[in-house]
Amino acid sequence: MKLTWNKNKSNNKKRSREAIASYPNLPFDLQDPSHDDMQLQNQEHAHSQHQDKPSADALDSDFKQLAQFFQAQGNKLAEDGKFREALGKWETALNLMPENAVLLEQKAQVLLELGDAWSALKAATRATELESSWAEAWITLGRSQLNFGEPDSAIESFGRALAIKPDSVEAQDDRKTASHLIKKRKQLHSSGLSTDKNRYMVGDSTESS
Repeated sequence: MKLTWNKNKSNNKKRSREAIASYPNLPFDLQDPSHDDMQLQNQEHAHSQHQDKPSADALDSDFKQLAQFFQAQGNKLAEDGKFREALGKWETALNLMPENAVLLEQKAQVLLELGDAWSALKAATRATELESSWAEAWITLGRSQLNFGEPDSAIESFGRALAIKPDSVEAQDDRKTASHLIKKRKQLHSSGLSTDKNRYMVGDSTESS
């Protein structure tokens, strides 16, 4: 049985809680004093669980720190000439931070040392897409293009680097190398000889033969 307040204006007194409590099984019976304590404990527990969950920013920070750890390991291995081992560390770091231009440029350099010009070209291209105002990334892309047999594209990349950093000796020297290869290729074309040897490899001399 549900009790309601008396709506008669002449008798608007509400039933006291004591009177209501004398009826059993009411939907608003007096609650056990411990009930409120249990609710409070449940709310605090839920709040504590919510606080324990790491935020997206915290996870991003953890991934970044872990990626930097692997990057540092790769840097040390590359300095020691252990290029394949360095590449493995950088690949792991890139899985955590795939949009890191520095890692991609470093990866391209090591791939050039390992003779994988095509993979170096892809990594360096992505680095310039992410950091188009970074001269060193354009230089590495130009070298990758030279190693892949594309001196014309390389000249454009070195030109981009020099537009950003006009005093870059590396870009100036490498652009001369690319120009020399284009000149040599034209000479081979005019003589009817093969142009298969127009690929520039890391460490090649820039002087004419």
